[in-house]
Amino acid sequence: MSVPEWVQDAVFYQIFPDRFYNGDPNNDPPNVQAWGSPPSVTGFQGGDLRGIQDKLDYLLDLGVNALYLTPIFQATSNHRYNTTDYYRIDPKLGTLDDFRSFLDAAHRRGFRVILDGVFNHCGRSFFAFADILENQEHSPYLKWFHIRHFPVDAYAFGDAQDYLGWWGMKSLPKFNTNNPEVRRYILDVARYWIEQGIDGWRLDVPNEIDDDSFWVEFRHVVKTANPEAYLLGEIWTADRRWVGDGHFDGLMNYPVRDAVLRLLFAGTLDTPQFIDKLAALIKTYPPENMFAMYVPLGSHDTERLLTKVENNLDKARLAFLFQFAFLGAPAIYYGDEIGLTGGKDPACRAAFPWNTSQWNLELLDWVKKLVALRKQSIALRRGDYYPLCNDLECSCLAFARRHSEECVLVAINASSKASSFTIAVKDLGWQDGHQVKNLLAIGRVSSVQNGQIDVTLPAWSGTWLA
Repeated sequence: MSVPEWVQDAVFYQIFPDRFYNGDPNNDPPNVQAWGSPPSVTGFQGGDLRGIQDKLDYLLDLGVNALYLTPIFQATSNHRYNTTDYYRIDPKLGTLDDFRSFLDAAHRRGFRVILDGVFNHCGRSFFAFADILENQEHSPYLKWFHIRHFPVDAYAFGDAQDYLGWWGMKSLPKFNTNNPEVRRYILDVARYWIEQGIDGWRLDVPNEIDDDSFWVEFRHVVKTANPEAYLLGEIWTADRRWVGDGHFDGLMNYPVRDAVLRLLFAGTLDTPQFIDKLAALIKTYPPENMFAMYVPLGSHDTERLLTKVENNLDKARLAFLFQFAFLGAPAIYYGDEIGLTGGKDPACRAAFPWNTSQWNLELLDWVKKLVALRKQSIALRRGDYYPLCNDLECSCLAFARRHSEECVLVAINASSKASSFTIAVKDLGWQDGHQVKNLLAIGRVSSVQNGQIDVTLPAWSGTWLA
């Protein structure tokens, strides 16, 4: 039950289904908003599974090869983290046949597909909780949740006091996963969708189920059904506990995102601190799990990348450059590749603008180039991380990704001024006279002399060298 190798070669694309593309207006809810309306907490804009299938060729052209869909099971909200029925595709997204059609089409094109598993809590309309609301203390499902007192009222104003809700939310009653019936139900759901053909699970707030035995059992069930299934945990901090045979293959590496954005935007992390942060993260995890990390720059829970860097295109390009050169599987949040902007939820969940006149084509071309080069380079996908230098004076840093077949050197200037610096490359096996290839054609690079190269980079830029 080892980490699936395919993750090392993956470039993920995260999709918020309601906002990607409306492929079938017939399944739109009655209150559907016009496509491109300002995103709201409660509104629907009609994106669906047929829409994702219709745009698979766009994703193929982008170069990504793995898709992560936020929840698609029946729910009352546009985000669907309040599940009503874990065995039913939300009718606003389509049918089970629509899902199978999408999955088959994705697999034929070489995409892996992982789904969002929300197993810490459910929605108020979930059958077991709905029975409690109707039958109160006479319900046979009382031990499925954490009921504190009666009557149970899920719709009264304020936080949940009569039962335990996720973060106190009445709309999200928390499962009692110590109950064998609940465990069996969740594990059966996990196995069912793996058997339907999905390639793994992204597990929502798994740290809220603080029970190692639960996750050991969960992993066993999933990996028995498909040993190549990917288990991804939404853990926001660096924590060794959550990877390995007892838990997950990889985590959403938000600490890397935080470090990159603090370096590029917030000014709260200088270059040496950034290097130290990366070194600490790498030491935290076994190599097989570090290579299986999901590395985001944005998500449905964060500000969009371009917004976070105050619409500075150079900084956005540099963030992508680092992301695609670092350990783990890079992940693009839908629309970030075309320069979609937006603050925190719900602003980060805007509809994808399919009119290309609204796209930042320069950024899109840049992302395509990075994706293509990474897919061509075994060093960038599977090579070890080797820090080379950091320059305290000019905010420049360099590291290499080394594989037995290839070595790529990554040089970055994270400052507002052009900078020149020297990198020792003797340990990389680059001999004097070696003509360095500038894969991104950015800045100036000398040939190897005296075991080192000289690099000059514009402000907020970087390059890959081979």
